[in-house]
Amino acid sequence: VQLVESGGGLVQPGGSLRLSCAASGFTFSTVHMNWYRQAPGKEREWVAGITRFGGSTYKESVKGRFTISRDNGKKTVFLQMNSLKPEDTAVYYCNFMDYWGKGTLVTVSS
Repeated sequence: VQLVESGGGLVQPGGSLRLSCAASGFTFSTVHMNWYRQAPGKEREWVAGITRFGGSTYKESVKGRFTISRDNGKKTVFLQMNSLKPEDTAVYYCNFMDYWGKGTLVTVSS
């Protein structure tokens, strides 16, 4: 199993980023996928999840700003992040079951 995140970077408050997670080594279309994040000095927290059927759920603080989606043909899950805030600064991780990617750093700062 391999999960590889990409798309992180430095963005100003109010800006947008789109994270991607490329999956391999398992039947991607049949599993629930998640995004988590870990801010400096804080514990890792769940951000969003998407079912194999495309149903999505979100942490309250990102509702209306973040959108999780998936492309089963490309075995990729995405996280579109809009209206970013400094408190969104974190390493973002792709996850399913006990498997994790190495993360991609998102820094929101002016």
